[in-house]
Amino acid sequence: MYKRILIATDGSELAAKGLDKGLELAVQLGAQVDIVTVSEPWAVGMYDAMGWSAGYEASDEYRQDREDAAQKILKPALEAAVAAGVADPKTHHVLDRYAADGIIDTAGGCDSDLIVMTSHGRRGVTRVLLGSQTAEVLARSAVPVLVIR
Repeated sequence: MYKRILIATDGSELAAKGLDKGLELAVQLGAQVDIVTVSEPWAVGMYDAMGWSAGYEASDEYRQDREDAAQKILKPALEAAVAAGVADPKTHHVLDRYAADGIIDTAGGCDSDLIVMTSHGRRGVTRVLLGSQTAEVLARSAVPVLVIR
């Protein structure tokens, strides 16, 4: 059925449920697993203590900060995949993309035949029933999407 599953996570409690369900499905199917987290672009209006924002997003410090934050999400997800019995799970961090774009691009790059994600993530308050990034993936994905609530 599904041979390569991409599981999207943002580290939220709901995303952990999606990760668990995606891993459970992968184990049952003997599928390969890729786990992705996306760091969205630096938002306009974010300033440091001195009131400056220009240039930070181009700095090595910015990239390292974003990578460190991503690894805090991906490392436990990878450990959960190994503990669940997934053979050779892979992790991916997509920098400076909106979640939907990063998820869809990663699915294509990994040759995924299923995307597992949750109904909303950190920005779920703005969309009560279905998160905006989830809706975007559903609308644009060329592969099936399993949405976990």
